[in-house]
Amino acid sequence: MSRRKKKYLEGIIEKVNFPNMSEFTFEDRKVNFKGGIEGQKVSVIVGRKREKHMEAKLLEILEKSPLETNPTCPNYLECGGCSYQSVSYDYELKLKQRQIKELFEDVYSEEPEIFESPLKTAYRNKMEYTFADMYKDSPVMLGMHKKNRFYEVVDTKECNLVHRDFEIIRNGIIDFVREKNLPFVKKRNHEGLLRHLIIRYALTTGEIMVNIVTTTQSEFDKNSFVYMLLDLKLEGKIKSIVHTENNSLADAVVPEKINIIFGEEYITEKLFDLEFKVTPFSFFQPNVFGAINLYSKAIELCGDIENKVVFDLYSGTGTIGQIVARKAKAVYGIEIVEEAVESANKSAKENGLTNCTFIAGDVLEEIENRKEMVDVIIVDPPRDGINQKALEKIISCGAKTMVYISCNPKTQKRDVQVLIENGYELKTLKIFNQFPRTVHTETVVLMSKVQK
Repeated sequence: MSRRKKKYLEGIIEKVNFPNMSEFTFEDRKVNFKGGIEGQKVSVIVGRKREKHMEAKLLEILEKSPLETNPTCPNYLECGGCSYQSVSYDYELKLKQRQIKELFEDVYSEEPEIFESPLKTAYRNKMEYTFADMYKDSPVMLGMHKKNRFYEVVDTKECNLVHRDFEIIRNGIIDFVREKNLPFVKKRNHEGLLRHLIIRYALTTGEIMVNIVTTTQSEFDKNSFVYMLLDLKLEGKIKSIVHTENNSLADAVVPEKINIIFGEEYITEKLFDLEFKVTPFSFFQPNVFGAINLYSKAIELCGDIENKVVFDLYSGTGTIGQIVARKAKAVYGIEIVEEAVESANKSAKENGLTNCTFIAGDVLEEIENRKEMVDVIIVDPPRDGINQKALEKIISCGAKTMVYISCNPKTQKRDVQVLIENGYELKTLKIFNQFPRTVHTETVVLMSKVQK
């Protein structure tokens, strides 16, 4: 059997759809592929062919787009994290606004308002790095995966997304593991010690958590590791040093055992005059100053919540639930990550909030256990959106108002369609540029129960 000959095409990108999917036209069919900027001339290799479009892979940028500017990050070409760094910020905002409008245009006819992030650089409060080599047999490096290269990482020096303390800590750890000759886990045979490093930085308080993730195949000198970190000259202050054991074969952080080797098990962020405990693996908005804008608008969309019962689903550390609890009659949060729930309940107690309770469990199961009549539901699910069976349970609650916060507008749109089919109306759509210079954005929608 002869192998099918690969087909290569060239074209000028006509449009970039959400999320970061470019297209050009060839013989009346759209050619779709990941990456690229409108106006670039590119070459692609064609994969699957459909009736009206072809799926392809970007091979090379042949000519720059008139929209392109010079990226400010030295890692731009290798890292791929900040794909919109090569266009103006104004164009990025217009692009995201157009993308979201087109995504929702069959269910929402108005122009969605877009809100800028207060910070355009150094806005992230969390980064996850990987131990690997930059090329075959190079010294161990700690950085981000190279674009389209699973086995290698890029030295993310001068990263624009984080505070300079991230770089100081990362460099200190690189020097430490090289001096101690500690091996990183090889992806091909899964042998080695070092896996990941997670840094969390509470931008409102300056508190820092350093979390090193290793296998249990060998040991490292934890005392020397702690002393090295505490000796670094930082603007912030290290409050927590964590060692997470992870022997999973997957290239993901699976916290099998969490050991606090210095300080507390949390760091503290402050929003709306409330304090929130952020633990090693609890979810917290990665752009805290942008989150203030986002939560303010989300709470506004909830309407008058005085004497109302509110469900906060996929509640994480209970941030938005505690904020609305200051006005609501009662708030019930549901979150599957137990440590996040423990943190949320502790924070609520310390914040003097006696009318909110956070429950550890799956939304699908726990929502059935709630006997309260709910007035308002706030949902902020993971990128995959709401499990469809869980969505059915949420709909059955009969809440008149639902505010849906999402970091993945595509899955949000899918869920919104189901809500519309079950008696809800999309009243408002807002866009928040929580992740400047990247392809990502957050959206908030207000769904109202149609009165029969």
